[in-house]
Amino acid sequence: MTFPHKILKAIVKKHGSPKKLVRLLGVYAGVENPRGFMDWMALATVSKFVSSLASKIGVDEEYLKSYLREEYMRRGLVSLILGLTLYGRTRPQRIYAPFMIVWDFTKTCNLRCQHCYASATSQGMGGELSLEGKLEVLTQIDEAGVSILAFSGGEPLLSRDFWVVAEKASRSGIFVSVATNGTLISRSVARRLKEAGVRYVEVSVDSPYPEVHDKFRGVKGAWDGAVRGIKNAKAEGLNVGIAITVTRLNHEDVGELFNLARELKVDTIVAFNFIPTGRGKSIASVDLSPYERYEFLKKLYKAWRELGLQAYSTSPFYSLITIGGERGGLASHFLLFDEAEKYPVAPIAIAELIGGCGAGITYMAIDHDGDAQPCVFIPVKVGNVLKHGLLNIWHNSPLLNELRNRENSKCGPKGSCTFKYICGGCRARAYAYFGDFKAPDPGCPFNINVWREINFN
Repeated sequence: MTFPHKILKAIVKKHGSPKKLVRLLGVYAGVENPRGFMDWMALATVSKFVSSLASKIGVDEEYLKSYLREEYMRRGLVSLILGLTLYGRTRPQRIYAPFMIVWDFTKTCNLRCQHCYASATSQGMGGELSLEGKLEVLTQIDEAGVSILAFSGGEPLLSRDFWVVAEKASRSGIFVSVATNGTLISRSVARRLKEAGVRYVEVSVDSPYPEVHDKFRGVKGAWDGAVRGIKNAKAEGLNVGIAITVTRLNHEDVGELFNLARELKVDTIVAFNFIPTGRGKSIASVDLSPYERYEFLKKLYKAWRELGLQAYSTSPFYSLITIGGERGGLASHFLLFDEAEKYPVAPIAIAELIGGCGAGITYMAIDHDGDAQPCVFIPVKVGNVLKHGLLNIWHNSPLLNELRNRENSKCGPKGSCTFKYICGGCRARAYAYFGDFKAPDPGCPFNINVWREINFN
């Protein structure tokens, strides 16, 4: 079956908005009731489409259908359907709306981390949106059909508006997560997060050793506060992850950090690429060499396979590590596929579909004032959501469209890297080091000569 075929286009035209199509997929998945004859007519075509898509990525229809019982997964599939309808088959696939938005909700923070891309302070910054403005941004996110909304900062829990917006987002069917330093998560705050519908809490812990974490985070006692916050969140039944920014200050201690994660019974480890932007510019020398990053990512994959931790990384190269690992699979920034033995073709097919580095492809960031960026680590504005509209920015920004064209990549000799559609290199790192979005990622093992030219070794 060729995507998108005429009948699918007719269904899209009939059901129109993302939210209507999400409801139709809910009928198909058995979690929504049909509303009439037209729903039944559409379901046969929807089933054919899902079956054909499943075949393309190497899984069976029932496997894919099982995921569609979750509304945020249906939102993601609708974005893919509408992307296919608008743009046809592209590589990587253009989608109707970001699968995920990270919203730097506030620039106020109670820590002073050495690597903070937002340069957040206890005083925050001017220009933060009013509650009315934030709710308008959320309305656009919801109506566009965004699947995942991750609140970040600064420290989002310092904002009284967070609770109003997070609860409304969750009730809309969006998967809501919050990235926090953890120090403010008392037992009552953890309970409130659960009641607000937050699905995932990600707490930054950069070392198994309190003194190392506290120095990096700029406040004594930060480690104790983070660990206490994790315990409180777990006690209230929240899904909890530990986020680590990997540098030369901590990469050799990851074994102990993984053990701490197991001791705290967290569900997930997320390893963030260090990006020398914001305050991170002043500590660029702590960046890992390509070899150090490669060795760390292998340890991360091992933690997934042997320790039972869901292990992700924002390094696009991690996809190659996981696909090529002994047990295969695929893990990226926000996606984990653990059925490689049953569906061996799927990891590569999914990796090519989502296209490695997600900046402008599957993901976008929104700042505290409503400005949109390709990524929280790329300090370049591509429009303001309230002034220009989220979907208008997503579809028409010249920079976002440039990021989607992997043929312009300079990764590998003369831009010829074999893996530019599975990995593509971190575009934030390319921009931070060279001021060029198309430049090679100097942390990639295939770009070792580029790294040596930077003279950090």
